[in-house]
Amino acid sequence: MSAVIGKAPVYLVDDDTGVREAVSFLLASRGLEVRAHASGPSLLDALCRAPRPVRGVFLLDIRMEPMSGLRLHEELMALQLRNPVLFLTGHGDVPMAVEALKKGAFDFLEKPYGDNALADRIEQALAVEATLHAQGARAAERDARLASLTDREREVMLRVAAGKLNKVIADELRVSMRTVEVHRARVYAKLGVRSSAEVATLLAT
Repeated sequence: MSAVIGKAPVYLVDDDTGVREAVSFLLASRGLEVRAHASGPSLLDALCRAPRPVRGVFLLDIRMEPMSGLRLHEELMALQLRNPVLFLTGHGDVPMAVEALKKGAFDFLEKPYGDNALADRIEQALAVEATLHAQGARAAERDARLASLTDREREVMLRVAAGKLNKVIADELRVSMRTVEVHRARVYAKLGVRSSAEVATLLAT
């Protein structure tokens, strides 16, 4: 898989220096950017100072001090970060890791894990993150376009999306058909669409 995906970083959190160094070296050899932290509080501090949106995926050891990987995952969710999260687990941690999956974690890798398996799974997570980021960017653009509408344009837009004719809209809003035509044209221009069907699709996404 191309290392271009790795332009978004991997946030590695493990309180074992040896593990951090080994995993960082492995991922760097695959062309991935790694931002390693020795603890959950260290990562959270860095994220609080980072610009939004936060790009990348999180690779967390499940047993750490002073904050466990599970607790850190909860803190990430509290920050409204929906980036893929992977856990590094020991054999006895599998039930906890499964519980984390139910809470939205992307995956867990049980120690000892194969280097290629770990790197491949992280690249898959980065691919998912890239898709989510693109979807988020499109949603933000859509929201900005919708926010640019006046109250009257929004009223017209909703009726256009419902497939109503200009005459019907004019009657409902008690305005002239010419006024509806002008507002419809402005709605199309602001939303970057060309038909009522495209308006409906935009609102449905």
